[in-house]
Amino acid sequence: MPNDMDLSHFRPGQLLARGVCRHLAALGFATVEELVPRSGLRVDVMALGPKDEIWIVECKSSRADFMGDAKWQGYLEWCDRYFWAVDTDFPADLLPEGTGLIVGDAYDAEVLRMPDPTRLAGARRRVMMRKFAVHAARRLQALRDPGVRLAGQ
Repeated sequence: MPNDMDLSHFRPGQLLARGVCRHLAALGFATVEELVPRSGLRVDVMALGPKDEIWIVECKSSRADFMGDAKWQGYLEWCDRYFWAVDTDFPADLLPEGTGLIVGDAYDAEVLRMPDPTRLAGARRRVMMRKFAVHAARRLQALRDPGVRLAGQ
């Protein structure tokens, strides 16, 4: 397992996701990375909040990374709040109105703009909470037993 102090093996988006997850944990959220809500979509960070709210955070490490993302609107139907996470050098004026904004680095982040909530329907919330739980449990299993073969992967 990599040393927590050696971050050189992470890509820029992964470093940003790390800081976002740290910040959200401090706010009482549980987080997972790279969760698939449905085929063809993979969110960078999904967070489950203290009041069962579901947030999706897409981490963009550059202007080109953002401009190449044609799927982001497909994520809106899978969360209560949708955020972009960027670093301090990112041109935040590119980000669509009505979406949230988190600025951070590998060590922490800060919510600068809170989006309006769009409450998930009960059935969709149950689906997402189950996906979150299964994803988190599989990640923990793989960490404890790296050679394990998990069904569906």
